[in-house]
Amino acid sequence: MGAANAKGMDNMEQKPIEILQPDMVAWRRHLHRNPELSYQERKTSAFVAEKLESFGIEVKKSASGYGVTGILKGGSPGKIVVLRADMDALPIQDEKECEYASEINGVMHACGHDGHTSILLAAASYYSSRKEELRGELRFLFQPAEEVCPGGALGMIDEGMLEGADAVYGLHLWTPLPVGTVASAPGPLMASADEFFIDIIGKGGHAGTPHRTVDSILAGAALVTQLHSIVSRSVDPLRPAVLNVGTFQGGYAQNVVAEQSRLTGTVRAFDDETRQLLRRRVEEMVTSVCAAYGAEAKLDYLMGYPPLVNHEGEAARFFRVAPEALGSSVQVTVMEKLMPAEDFSYYVREVPGCFMFVGAGNPEKAAIYPHHHAKFDFDEDAMIHGLKLMVAMADSCLNE
Repeated sequence: MGAANAKGMDNMEQKPIEILQPDMVAWRRHLHRNPELSYQERKTSAFVAEKLESFGIEVKKSASGYGVTGILKGGSPGKIVVLRADMDALPIQDEKECEYASEINGVMHACGHDGHTSILLAAASYYSSRKEELRGELRFLFQPAEEVCPGGALGMIDEGMLEGADAVYGLHLWTPLPVGTVASAPGPLMASADEFFIDIIGKGGHAGTPHRTVDSILAGAALVTQLHSIVSRSVDPLRPAVLNVGTFQGGYAQNVVAEQSRLTGTVRAFDDETRQLLRRRVEEMVTSVCAAYGAEAKLDYLMGYPPLVNHEGEAARFFRVAPEALGSSVQVTVMEKLMPAEDFSYYVREVPGCFMFVGAGNPEKAAIYPHHHAKFDFDEDAMIHGLKLMVAMADSCLNE
């Protein structure tokens, strides 16, 4: 356990949650100026570890990456609750004009992970001053590499960060929802995210003698059409799914029949049965369509994050505690299913849990751009809602 320094001892004095808002803003802006890509979060994890130690919280650093877990054991035994935040940024050039814009060329926090990290640090600060009255154990899990498969969640799980846990909670600041709104839902909430890479090998030659060639572009064009028929003709229409061919590359001259072409794409679903059906149909389609055109095909199909499925009981907890914790000025609503994926899905496969969305959009503060946009930003007032929500969920479970 890191020894609490004098500054950390100041944090031991119990203060209301609202007092932590300036700290969250300061931490968030520091992280926004200094983003780090997935699997490169060295300075970010050091910053987090330093803060946790200043709160007098035991720190465990991941052996497989830059994950950090703060462990706080209360004054009496009880349940174990895990609170999770992600730390990584994206390879995007920050185009905002503000004093906390990214100072790292080509890298920015374009998805709110800087806010998630700051909210969880504030939760750690809040509970550190209430250690003696805390029943059970809290683990503040700061995860690297959410944005890139295979993701950082599996490494944290393999290192035992969920061992013995009774519940796990996470949240996402979400600009499509207005600030003053929080949302979640029981059952499937976010889709799986798988990827495919298809190399089509034909026989090149002169465009004037096509009968002596095998056109990989023609085979690829037919394959694109057929792949896009899978969702509409092979999947139960009551089960949402997406298959998208995102790139098609082939050829190098207008009068040459292309010998090789390459397709890449993504596949998404909300249940494992549909997910496996989609993979099987892609494999069958690639083989049969390319063979029909006399071409060969090599398919690399990568299974990414599984669907994120909230535990029914923990989602019910959200709808029970959120209104009281946030007050009448914040709307608590049911979240619609989302096709974007999240490796929080791995945690809720191991332990009952709930993933929640905190509205962070506000046109008056230019928080209008979508996630992963070069001008992405969020209303920092949303962080206090996120903090209150995390504390309310943890308190409810620990004191149950």
